[in-house]
Amino acid sequence: MQDNDTLYTKTDFANDKEAKRPTTERQRHLILDILRGFALMGIALANYPEFALWTFLSSEQQATMPTAETDKIVRFLQYLLVDGKFYTIFSLLFGVGFSLILNRHGISLFLRRMIVLVCIGFVHLMFIWSGDILLLYAIGGLLLTLFVRFSNKSLLCIATLLIFVPVVLDGFTEFYGTDFAAPLYDAWWRTASSKGITEDNFAIWLRDANTYPQMFAFLVQGAVERMWEFVEGHRLPKVLGLFIVGYVIGKNKLYTRIFELPLCTLFFLSFIVGAPTSFLYACSAVGSHPWGGTIHSLLYAVSVIPLAFTYIFFICLLFTHNTLHGFFRMLAAPGRMALSNYIGQSLIGIFLFYGIGLGFGTSFGLIHIVLVAFAVFIFQTFASRLWLSHFRFGVLEWLWRMLTYGRYFPIKKEKTET
Repeated sequence: MQDNDTLYTKTDFANDKEAKRPTTERQRHLILDILRGFALMGIALANYPEFALWTFLSSEQQATMPTAETDKIVRFLQYLLVDGKFYTIFSLLFGVGFSLILNRHGISLFLRRMIVLVCIGFVHLMFIWSGDILLLYAIGGLLLTLFVRFSNKSLLCIATLLIFVPVVLDGFTEFYGTDFAAPLYDAWWRTASSKGITEDNFAIWLRDANTYPQMFAFLVQGAVERMWEFVEGHRLPKVLGLFIVGYVIGKNKLYTRIFELPLCTLFFLSFIVGAPTSFLYACSAVGSHPWGGTIHSLLYAVSVIPLAFTYIFFICLLFTHNTLHGFFRMLAAPGRMALSNYIGQSLIGIFLFYGIGLGFGTSFGLIHIVLVAFAVFIFQTFASRLWLSHFRFGVLEWLWRMLTYGRYFPIKKEKTET
């Protein structure tokens, strides 16, 4: 969401020791790119078990893999440390980005930006990967514009209510049998059946699909499934609530004042809340919700956000201590072209695991999938750094920018910029 068009250098990590704050505009935005890059890593960790088709396998099929016992530990750690946490960070940063655009360009440009994102998300959902989040983000972004005139206190109250709406709705489902997503669930399986996709071949369809029309058949029913997941998981109020929290952070420019914030205290407080609740959430997830769906939903709400902030405060602490310059410069690179890298993770996943690529789907245990996800992110980190040394924007960021503004922008850097 940033307008920077040069790579960060060592001087961007220097801070004014008298004022104890970043000294340039680029430095103030650097922490946002670092956090965005960090979130991309977690998104790869969260999404690649689905790309690899491991999550489509039955528990019996997963148990036959050579890594099955290790995978049980990794699965618990996924719920404990990954699930929901990184998309929370990304959602918060989206809200911060909204405040930046609103401050610089006004609401009309943001609306155009979201309309373009609707198109990008639709194309990603229908033609590349059924697990798309961009369409939901675009819809949430359009709704976010309704809250620009509210006070900070009102915004935080609204955000809290939205974040806990899913708990209430899951309570209705559990105690009154109200299934809000039932029509979409039926529509999903009707669509799947019309394509010849059944429960028996669901896990292996994409692995065996060696032509794009076969893959597209799965994507069509997958798009309906994704709509069911959004409604069944009450994703829109969660995302909108996080957007609003991020907007408050950006509106008050807290990202420019991290040298002034009591980061150690904030880290400790978020950790003592987020760690035990995340442990309980992981126990509930791997145990198939032994305390009921409502308690599981509540544990999700009170665990993912505190632990996400724990990660944020930890990264900020390292950043303010003026250490790990090389690491942070590398981490900021994929964060500066997050859209390209997000779609890139989808394309790499298709190439590795689907039948139109190498067809490794259903072949790897979870521990190996996690290692692949790390390797993909490391590759993207170096590739982003190399790309941004020659170009001002990622490819999709460049297209997004031109479609938003309705004019051409040069993508290649001049010699004086490198």
